[in-house]
Amino acid sequence: MTDTVLLVDDEQNILLSLKRLLRKEPFQLLTAGSGEEALEILAKTPDIGLIVSDQRMPGMSGVEFLEQAKELAPDAMRIMLTGFAELAVTIDAINKGCAYRYLTKPWDDGELLQALREGLQSYRLVQENRRLTELVNKQNEELTEWNSSLKERVMEQTVQLRKNNEELHKRNERQRKNYQETIIAFSRLVELRAKECKNHTRNVAEISVRIATASGLAENEVETVYVASLLHDIGEIGISDHLMLKRMEEMNADQLREYMQHTIRGQAAVDAIEDLREAGVLIRHHHERYDGGGAPDGLKGEEIPLGSRIIALADFIDQTIGEFLGDNAVELTLQKVKSELGSSLDPALFPAVADMVEEIYGELFRGTDRVELELHPRELRGGMVLARDVRSGTGLMLLSRGTSLDESQIFALQRYYQIDPFKKGVSVLVKR
Repeated sequence: MTDTVLLVDDEQNILLSLKRLLRKEPFQLLTAGSGEEALEILAKTPDIGLIVSDQRMPGMSGVEFLEQAKELAPDAMRIMLTGFAELAVTIDAINKGCAYRYLTKPWDDGELLQALREGLQSYRLVQENRRLTELVNKQNEELTEWNSSLKERVMEQTVQLRKNNEELHKRNERQRKNYQETIIAFSRLVELRAKECKNHTRNVAEISVRIATASGLAENEVETVYVASLLHDIGEIGISDHLMLKRMEEMNADQLREYMQHTIRGQAAVDAIEDLREAGVLIRHHHERYDGGGAPDGLKGEEIPLGSRIIALADFIDQTIGEFLGDNAVELTLQKVKSELGSSLDPALFPAVADMVEEIYGELFRGTDRVELELHPRELRGGMVLARDVRSGTGLMLLSRGTSLDESQIFALQRYYQIDPFKKGVSVLVKR
């Protein structure tokens, strides 16, 4: 049976472009120039497998349309097209419209085609799984009539169900991975907003996860700390350029009060996503001080969530180590950490830190028997250590200096090189 795709956009040139792109695909295409027209089509056409909708349309927006569309066609996969990267729209598309994916305009033809094909494949799997489930139920009701042939037939259908369930499980895992990559992408927005931060969020996330693991937190709690550490400065996106150029110690009282609002803004930005609410609490309190003199709520000691105390320590380490150069940078950083224990930082977390800081930063600041080489991505090998940050040709942070490369990271760098070639080679440390 031919798959049916509904395209919704108020701009006819966009609909024509999409129809040209999909003319060779085995899809039956339906088009609508508004959300209202699309709802009428859905009411008349119950077997639509995929909906692609623009966000900005007169009258009914894309999010409003998708929210109503899921009632008329609950099994149809939904993709949002938007001309701007706006967090609130993305959240609404996921929460209200149950969007399967969202893509930005102008779209990449290959990415759009792949998203449509995968969406229709998921729709087919759900339909086929429902059909097989109904068939198995019917067979179970006819047990007395099937006798000896029953067991073999049920086994065949059970095997097929298992295969489909495994495939659905794989797709759920892929969606989970997409969720994690979306979190990382949001964290990179902060780095683009404040380029002097470079790989700050990556470093804070790595240190935070190590401290959380060493502190005995459960796996789901470590995951929450990881997400919160990646997004801990997301509220800075709303801070003025003038204020972002100042260090905290250079700000007057009014400026500092305004800057500290970024923790509240950060919590508010992610609170609409239910799975991020716990991380939002950690984001809100990562500038509290152990002695109670922090912001925004003046919490003290163990009143401060443990995850926030962990992120505060990791943030302080990465901010501080950049002040020093040379062989004793790690030692000086640890001395400065010790001086803050009990005042801004939790003393109970320090024992897990010393070896960790040496491992993460040591080779970047200490003389070693290694030399720096600039290599093409295809020359990279597992175990090589990055001597410098790796950025794509358009400036997107990919991996931070000090990363010990594994095969998956090398593959990812080679793939990015094909999409967005680097301006230079990849700098690594190798033995003399």
